[in-house]
Amino acid sequence: MYSKKIQDMLASLGVEVGDKLRVKSKGDIYEGILMPKAELGDPNTLVIKLSNGYAVGLNFEGAAIERLGGHTEIGFKSREAKMKHVEGKSTISILSTGGTVASRVDYTTGGVYASYNASDLVSTVPELGQFNINSKFLFGIMSEDMTPEHWREIAKGVLKELKSDAEGVVVTHGTDTMHFTTAALSFMLKNLNKPIVLTGSQRSSDRGSSDSFINLLCAAHFASKSDVAEVSLVMHGSPNDDFCYAHRGTKVRKLHTSKRDAFKSVNDDPIAKVFPNGKIELVNKNYRKRSDSEVSLDDKLEEKVALIKVYPGINPEIFDFYLEKKFRGFVIEGTGLGHVPTTIEKDSLIPKIKEATKAGIPVCITSQCIFGRVHEFVYANLRKEFEAGAIFCGDMLPEVAYVKLMHVLAHSKNMEEAKKMMLTNIAGELNERTPVFE
Repeated sequence: MYSKKIQDMLASLGVEVGDKLRVKSKGDIYEGILMPKAELGDPNTLVIKLSNGYAVGLNFEGAAIERLGGHTEIGFKSREAKMKHVEGKSTISILSTGGTVASRVDYTTGGVYASYNASDLVSTVPELGQFNINSKFLFGIMSEDMTPEHWREIAKGVLKELKSDAEGVVVTHGTDTMHFTTAALSFMLKNLNKPIVLTGSQRSSDRGSSDSFINLLCAAHFASKSDVAEVSLVMHGSPNDDFCYAHRGTKVRKLHTSKRDAFKSVNDDPIAKVFPNGKIELVNKNYRKRSDSEVSLDDKLEEKVALIKVYPGINPEIFDFYLEKKFRGFVIEGTGLGHVPTTIEKDSLIPKIKEATKAGIPVCITSQCIFGRVHEFVYANLRKEFEAGAIFCGDMLPEVAYVKLMHVLAHSKNMEEAKKMMLTNIAGELNERTPVFE
């Protein structure tokens, strides 16, 4: 939004965004359309789009502004037309929660706008026209702003679509915390009978290297055609536009900030390779299959769970904050096999682990390492954690253990029962033996 000074000046001249103006500034004359201020732009600078398509920023102080007449509507408008379902086409549901995967470029402003209805999606990815699409907007936020309440809202939306005529459900989502959401849905939705597919985009649709179109198309194919009745995450499988991988929702992690093939399966094979032409090649035959089972929602979560990363010099008093705030559980990202500072008395976390577990607060141990598993009996220091009452979570990812502990503590506050549930495989999150991958 422009500054109040600019807004007052424009209002006094009867000028609004979209009007054609002549602006004299510092001896130069510019003619063009008044544009909205860029979100991160200087609020005291006028933005004018010139006839050659370029936009310039002009300091309004001392500028002479003249309205030339003519007005252009600025901004993306969703298509009004509703797509009719066509007999013979497979039906999928697409739920939008934010991110750039379902966005399109408005070349009037150069901005990227979210496309929420079926017509918009097909105009962005024409290949989606081969499906009947039920499109719903849940909310639009960046994934770093996701909370457990958003997970609940997504789960409720997915459950509703699972009970419709859709063959499967696609959820568009920002990439940064998408693997937290896939884990949450994996625990919340019981007895799945159809595919639930989350997808996103590393690069926005205004870039030539955008991955959004193929990710969304592959997700649609996987939701429609696959026999996998699990929560999965579908994203680019290589830097090229050749195929995507479908990853199990509790065994996937974002491993690169910007690469198109940023997501990898951890301690597990991807479930399948999915190609833009609809071809699906199963990679991992260990999955839940489509069925006629009755899906149910269990969205209870204990939100007072902390995820704490161990680092050299970590102060044990960090735990005091959470204990004073009545947190009900801890997940520790230890080093290597699950180590925490142990032998130097003033730095040791062992007393805090004991304090928590004696108070009936579970302390779960995971590893900062991407691959492998934690183990309580390999080193003496690890045994001290175990003797202090810590729960070693095998090859479970820290993010998944965090979400699972929220789920577990919402159903039992009993330490022994919580430990039993944490060490029981519920949604493919825990392998009895860690596979060896080359």
